[in-house]
Amino acid sequence: MALPKTFQGYRRENKRVGIRNHVIILPVDDISNACAEAVANNIKGTVAIPHSYGRLQFGADLELFFRTIIGTGKNPNVAAVIVIGIEPKWTQKVVDAIAVTGKPVEGFYIERHGDIETIMRASRKAKEFLQWASEKTRQECPISDLWISTKCGESDTTSGLASCPTVGNMFDKLDSSNVHMCFGETSEITGAETVCEARAKSPEIGKKFMKTWNEYNDFILENKTNDLSESQPTAGNIAGGLTTIEEKAFGNMQKIGKTIKYIDVLEPAEEPSKGGGLYFMDTSSAAAECVTLQAAAGFVVHLFPTGQGNIIGNPIEPVIKLTANPLTARTMSEHIDLDVSAILRREMNMDQAGDALINETMRVANGRITCAEALGHKEFVITKLYRSA
Repeated sequence: MALPKTFQGYRRENKRVGIRNHVIILPVDDISNACAEAVANNIKGTVAIPHSYGRLQFGADLELFFRTIIGTGKNPNVAAVIVIGIEPKWTQKVVDAIAVTGKPVEGFYIERHGDIETIMRASRKAKEFLQWASEKTRQECPISDLWISTKCGESDTTSGLASCPTVGNMFDKLDSSNVHMCFGETSEITGAETVCEARAKSPEIGKKFMKTWNEYNDFILENKTNDLSESQPTAGNIAGGLTTIEEKAFGNMQKIGKTIKYIDVLEPAEEPSKGGGLYFMDTSSAAAECVTLQAAAGFVVHLFPTGQGNIIGNPIEPVIKLTANPLTARTMSEHIDLDVSAILRREMNMDQAGDALINETMRVANGRITCAEALGHKEFVITKLYRSA
């Protein structure tokens, strides 16, 4: 199959390209969720993104919080943003950081105004933004403008044998196209960390990865956790035939193919800065947290291989789910965008599976709604590093 050269996307003011055209209502803090959701209820077609944090965080935790919230607003799948917070300083901080993209963004704070007045004022502006965004049209964009992230979830033996290698086959094929690609899940590389280190573009990048992985491992040991029983592998992983984290890790690593090398190691929610290629991001292995961080870094479409069946979605980044487990494909068909179980029946080879995933990804990039979007899955979970003040 010849690689596609272009897709139909939304060219934003800062030249980045999105594949969705959302107007989001973004609360700065947990106590502004109700106000944000009321605005989204008033203005049909906007998307509220409630979350649990944004008060009394500090240090690196606060920095990550802002990076996640601001990155969500900056994502090119978002056309315009209404920011709502309890007080003016942090609300304006988020507005100003999103505004550097050139997209429409306006902030409202609840102190001295109350919910009812804030909802009214924000709703009027949200309606204006929504109507403005509705006239945006897709245009032909080079495939190099596509940013793709990946993680796997509810893995089983079929994941490492077929669905994760399908993603890897696709990534190998896209390596020469200058596409931005991203993988992560720091804990799920445990047992294959030296293999992952060797897949870096240079020894320096490999050492940067090992520093990241070692810091995670040191954190586990500092908290008197000698193993990750019942977390890595999960009960679902074990039911699917994965008995150790090492088995899970080597299956997970199949998502980066056989030849492609990663060119940098990113902090959680950090936007890549070295151009097109594969990046590793330090993320949780929890599905919603990982996708939230990758979307905040600017990735616009997500590939999610699942074995036992994970139903994750995201408010702004479409999640394409694929499986090679025939039982999952049959019993959870409404969640599966691509069934590659034919690989295990020897009715499909890996090249054909990779081509099928490329085709499905391009359809989604051109506007096809994913299963998670159709079913209303909008999981958004902020990664929190430590307890609040």
